[in-house]
Amino acid sequence: MNPRKCASWVGLSLISLSLVCIVANALLLVPDGKTWSSDQLSLQVLLMPGFIGGGLMVLCPGITVVLAAGGHPKWILRSFSFSALGMLGAIYCLFVSAAGLRMGPKCSKNAKWAYHLQESSGAYLSNHEYWNLCEKPPNVVPWNVTLFSLLMVASCLEILLCSIHLVNPIILPFGCGGCHKYTS
Repeated sequence: MNPRKCASWVGLSLISLSLVCIVANALLLVPDGKTWSSDQLSLQVLLMPGFIGGGLMVLCPGITVVLAAGGHPKWILRSFSFSALGMLGAIYCLFVSAAGLRMGPKCSKNAKWAYHLQESSGAYLSNHEYWNLCEKPPNVVPWNVTLFSLLMVASCLEILLCSIHLVNPIILPFGCGGCHKYTS
């Protein structure tokens, strides 16, 4: 594949994935379509892994990679720095989302808000009988499982794409040594 087309594809994919992460994180804030207070949401939701890590920290490299696909040396150099930042953001998103899945959502059981599924050490993921422990918000367990899983998949893809962009100059002549070949 042409290095410019590859960079453009990587950049557009990063932009799309970052927007998916932002939307997923926004949906985690409203588990049943209603807003809940911060003491009723899990810490992993409040850490905003999809908004900060997989979202904004990946959106910036996505934009710079697309600009670098134009071949301007200034954007090519910046895109590598931003890709490293994007990789860190995606790793943050991955780890916080994994912790959110392992602990389970914060929910109300017998009018007490806590992490009632935490003791299961993730066993609740395969045993749906645990899901009925949470009375409020309704259906919070499948909501969190779906969205945190989506964040984990998206962040893994972001890590892969940022890695491709960082390794691309080693494999293909697209780094600084090849900048002059692609500028018009």
